[in-house]
Amino acid sequence: MRTAGVVAALTLFFGASLPPSASAVAEEEQRAPVTVPALTDWTSASGSYTYERSARLVADSASERRVADTLADDLRDAGHGTAAVVRGGARAGDIVIDVQPSRTSLGAEGYELSAGKRLSVTAATESGAFYGTRTLLQLLAQSDRIPAGRTVDVPRYKERGVGVCACYIHVSMPWLENLVREMAYHKLNQLLLELKVRSDAHPEANTWGYYTKDEIRHLVALGERYHVEIIPEINSPGHMDPWIENRPDLQLTDSDGNKQPARLDITRPEAFAYYTSLMDEYAQVFTSRSWHMGADEYMLGSDFAKYPQILKYAQDRYGPDATPQDAFIDFVNRVHAYVAGKGKQLRIWNDGLTGANTVPVAAGTTVEHWLNVATKPSRLRAQGYPLMNAAYALYLVRGGFHSDTEGLYDQSWDPRSFEGEKLASSDGITGAKISLWPDNGRGETENEVAVALWPALRHIAQATWGEPHPDATYADFTARGRAVGHAPGWRDLTRVPVADGAYTFATRGRSFEAEVTRTADGYVTVRTADGCLEVRGGKLTLNVPLQPGVEATPQACDPHSTLQRWQLEPTAGGYRLVNAITRMTVSTTDDGRLAQYPPDQRTPAVWQLT
Repeated sequence: MRTAGVVAALTLFFGASLPPSASAVAEEEQRAPVTVPALTDWTSASGSYTYERSARLVADSASERRVADTLADDLRDAGHGTAAVVRGGARAGDIVIDVQPSRTSLGAEGYELSAGKRLSVTAATESGAFYGTRTLLQLLAQSDRIPAGRTVDVPRYKERGVGVCACYIHVSMPWLENLVREMAYHKLNQLLLELKVRSDAHPEANTWGYYTKDEIRHLVALGERYHVEIIPEINSPGHMDPWIENRPDLQLTDSDGNKQPARLDITRPEAFAYYTSLMDEYAQVFTSRSWHMGADEYMLGSDFAKYPQILKYAQDRYGPDATPQDAFIDFVNRVHAYVAGKGKQLRIWNDGLTGANTVPVAAGTTVEHWLNVATKPSRLRAQGYPLMNAAYALYLVRGGFHSDTEGLYDQSWDPRSFEGEKLASSDGITGAKISLWPDNGRGETENEVAVALWPALRHIAQATWGEPHPDATYADFTARGRAVGHAPGWRDLTRVPVADGAYTFATRGRSFEAEVTRTADGYVTVRTADGCLEVRGGKLTLNVPLQPGVEATPQACDPHSTLQRWQLEPTAGGYRLVNAITRMTVSTTDDGRLAQYPPDQRTPAVWQLT
């Protein structure tokens, strides 16, 4: 059963079937308006602020005007009309953006919002003012009338994030853009992206699913506008197969002479030079102040004893008492020094820190703790490392484990609760994030992942910004999410541009008849007389056929097969046919067959549907 507070707030914004009494109105106006994260400090006043189409955005300084310009675009996208951005002379009904560096008590991201005859957002920084406008947008998503009052809203943790492994499996750019907008709307500020950027320096590494540099520049620019720092990761020295599968000279070799295509040979100077050259390419498109090198699961499924050259390297460098783990830490520290020389901070996962090393990790390295290993969070914090909570309990694994968001909420989970240990205080903890990983790449489509993502995203926003348990029940908390809705500019990616039915698919040199049927997750199946179109064949990566040139052929129709789901992507003259999982477009080969290719390797076929 919902708490009276949330019901009253929702009633205030959505309206009631019967006119409320004067006492009921007075009681409702005492309660904090509904937002995610929830407002913990609200002082009510008499009256209300009403947003009208004549409202102006008053902003004087350059930082104020940047915030106001973004707000104006978001108001338009949310259906609130076109608000002019003006300087000075605020009048009734206006929205004032006010950046006052002297308001140091608000910190780097806090703000004060006051609603009355006009509405004002005051902050010490541009980021703080921006977050105040996110609260305003959430309130306007519910009603044009905002109860008069004042809040001072300051985050508890400085890092509030989401991690996405767009590694191996390509994640579409519209999906990532939606994520950035939703993160900002809920005051999350850090997006970790483990992904591959198409390399000019190392074309042999350009196996699918990479992103072009222009795509990344576009996404980074969106993140900068919405105050979401996008931190890149190239996982190393393990999980390097997306980069070195065609570079056996850089692969670690075991004592039986077997090459390990996922493991970089950390004893070779050429391996370090290769990795840093990739970092330099990423620096052309990413502007983040941090670099994430992963450093997890280097010996997953094996152990250092299979690689005697690693122990020899460590002992040659650090003496006879050194361990193979010291060679691993040595690689981490060399990357740290390289990153620091570029003015950036290094981030690593924690599971490689087993305690078997005699060489310490370089000071200042942020450790993102996701797995319970011998070296506990309390020890890392005592050693002075910045510590972020990336607990596996917060993971959403494609086709696998899904975080129990309701259970975490009911437990009042907060960033002090690590895997294997709960700390008594938040000292030294930078924040927390949820993580999306594609262990079974065909297990779910992007649209299916989104269904589980949005509740988890709102929960981590709440737990890192404010009180972890603002409502009596999880149902009450999810009601907040429904009330504020999606961010302005968010796109419904489940919309299918054509109706179900029989069509002729025609492109230059090829045509076929097929029945198009929308799937529950917003894609389509393409059923011919011989079966449903599916990508099948070639080398599998995470259970997905990711090789360019693999054919799309009719197979026995299977409603559970995600590889039989397709996106009809509108383009000039028709539609592109994009596989929901591989994210490659269908083209016709010279002999008329249908095959998948990255869109920058072969011009996608444009299909006319009649």
